[in-house]
Amino acid sequence: MATRRELLAASVALLAGASASAQQTAPAWPTKPVRVIVGFAAGTPPDVFARIYGEYAARKLGQAFVIDNKPGSAGNLATDAVAKSTDGYTVLYNVSTAFTINPSIYGKLVFDPAKDLVPVATTMRQGLVLIAGPQFQADSLKALLEQARAKPGTISHASYGAGSPSHLIMEWLKDETKTSMIHVPYRTSPITELLGGQVDTVLEPMASAYPLIAAGKVKALAYSGEQRHPAMPNVPTFAEVVPGLSMMSWHGIWAPSTMPPAVVAQLHATFLAASQDPDIQRRIKELNSEPLGASREEMAAMVKRDSDIYGRIVKAKNIRVD
Repeated sequence: MATRRELLAASVALLAGASASAQQTAPAWPTKPVRVIVGFAAGTPPDVFARIYGEYAARKLGQAFVIDNKPGSAGNLATDAVAKSTDGYTVLYNVSTAFTINPSIYGKLVFDPAKDLVPVATTMRQGLVLIAGPQFQADSLKALLEQARAKPGTISHASYGAGSPSHLIMEWLKDETKTSMIHVPYRTSPITELLGGQVDTVLEPMASAYPLIAAGKVKALAYSGEQRHPAMPNVPTFAEVVPGLSMMSWHGIWAPSTMPPAVVAQLHATFLAASQDPDIQRRIKELNSEPLGASREEMAAMVKRDSDIYGRIVKAKNIRVD
């Protein structure tokens, strides 16, 4: 009769054999190209960064990562397309605002970003710079606020539209400082009007603001990041003037909730490694942005933190775009 030790050894061997067999028969992923739907047009920053990360993933996983631009509705069209995908080979590259602002300002989304999609990986982040034209009197955020208090409703701040970060962060600033300034929304970039003096300030992403600052075409008044930007060590953060006021714009990759967890984990590991790759870090920094490698749990926490802040502003100001 077999001893207990012999039976235990036989069971372990049987389980090991079954596990090895399962590994041998489990299909590899990916076995065909992966579709990356980007929420903005070709040539825009989200498209550029999506291609950087897609190229890396293709090299590591042996299949093409095909960029499919689907701009429209502030990233909602792309998010909706991925939310409805069930092929296991479609992911979303989008800016964080598709998850942190859009659910608040769009009242009739046909998808639930919290239920229909899952976080995969963060890629990069950048702060925004409050810039003013050379003719603007104030040369710092503190001086701007003093001017706004002395002459309420005389300073204008342009934005990329109602509900955009460049709008909501300035509304946050006005609430915290009890100041009155005029919001001027634009459908396209307001930089030409800023340089011409038609508007006084605009909160511009670092990637597009810095070349103007370096060329001396605009003045940098404040930076929205948690710390001063190394390229602008003399420009204070918003939080130095208004404690607690900081916000970064960031990009990420999401997958439909129907995607197998093992595939999501594989994608996360691949894109996390990309954010740690020296060549990719160099390319991101050359675009005045920061590589951002976070865990999936940290990514979800970032969405919640930004959503709470933006949602509070949207509700207080009753901002809607539909």
